Amino acid sequence: MIVEIKKQELPLLREMAMQTFRETFGEFIKEADLDYFYTHDLALETLEKEWGHPESAYYFVLHNRQPVGFLKVNWGEAQTEHELENAFEIQRIYVLKSYQGYGLGKALFEFALEKAVAGGFSWAWLGVWEKNFKAQKFYFKYGFERFSEHEYVTGETIDIDWLLKKRINEEK
Repeated sequence: MIVEIKKQELPLLREMAMQTFRETFGEFIKEADLDYFYTHDLALETLEKEWGHPESAYYFVLHNRQPVGFLKVNWGEAQTEHELENAFEIQRIYVLKSYQGYGLGKALFEFALEKAVAGGFSWAWLGVWEKNFKAQKFYFKYGFERFSEHEYVTGETIDIDWLLKKRINEEK
């Protein structure tokens, strides 16, 4: 089950975001850079601002009625890049490591695509770390293709994210 995150759940979202980010990237990023990311990008004030933006949405995926992963999507001005017309960004999909393999990440991804289609957007797009081959393979299987890249900065760590896109609705 996927549910929209309520404002009072933002502290839980923050804890989950910190844990899943560490589980996913902790071995590749210096501790000081992780701490910087947690206190800036994942600060409660930052999450409250993002949550309150009218062109962003956060969702939890539940397993046995407990939140075990989350999704963040953006459109319009809330997108992190503006290279595509009428586009819908799938910015974050994370599932706690102990709940991976149950299809929950796939469920979040397909939910995001359904939101994009229902919203009448022309494109769905996302960024994926250039060294995350497993995720790239997953997205390519859904018909996404690489169209650009950008730097993803975590403190002093600078990585390259590939930007992937898929047309989901024809131009009007």
